[in-house]
Amino acid sequence: MTAHSPAPSSAPKPSAPAQAAPAVTPMGWMHTARFLTTAAQLHHLPAMDTPEIAFVGRSNAGKSTCINTLTQKKQLAFASKKPGRTQHINLFALGKQGVTDAVLADLPGYGYAAVAKMDKLRWQQVMANYLVSRENLTGIVMMCDPRHGLTELDDILLEVIRPRVEQGLKFLIILTKADKLTRSEQAKALSIARLQAGGGEVKLFSALKKQGVDEVAQLLWDWTHPAGAAASAAPAAEPPEEEPEALDE
Repeated sequence: MTAHSPAPSSAPKPSAPAQAAPAVTPMGWMHTARFLTTAAQLHHLPAMDTPEIAFVGRSNAGKSTCINTLTQKKQLAFASKKPGRTQHINLFALGKQGVTDAVLADLPGYGYAAVAKMDKLRWQQVMANYLVSRENLTGIVMMCDPRHGLTELDDILLEVIRPRVEQGLKFLIILTKADKLTRSEQAKALSIARLQAGGGEVKLFSALKKQGVDEVAQLLWDWTHPAGAAASAAPAAEPPEEEPEALDE
């Protein structure tokens, strides 16, 4: 009798373990920024429940350059050599394509003398209304050129947002163009700004030297992903203590 070789096993081969998706880094997340919409009036902005972070500051304080540096998009925010050119609220979406998990709002710079008085007053009112009433506003980032410090208009804006900051709205002062200061001047500017920040945070920033870029990206990520920030900050759980074995009596 002819011996038959055993039939090949039909058992399915174990599948390779699925690879976990690469972790999203704050800088990688910032690089997903893309234009969402623009509005000349507050009521033209879309109602959203996505966390929104507003960038504000005096004209020529480096606001557009800061946004472009954080997002690595040279022309995302319009950086003009003529201060006061931004006359709209521009929204930029963050998150992988098709999914928006946060929004950046680029507000017009304020305080430039060459802008017509009526236009300045109109935009000051639009900005104040936005900062006070925008329901999904999660945080405010104020640009300040540390060579000049906070100005009277900056102080007015701080007073406008103070009630919301006291209620939990996040707030950050970015001292731009830090590369133009010596180390001792940077330290002095930080100390002064912290006294004026009213409980907010202060960071040195240089688009040229990339100083503070990672720190600011991390902070904005934490603001808009509080659950993830809490998880990463939480200490690792200690293993439970083993109970001693019971002795036979």
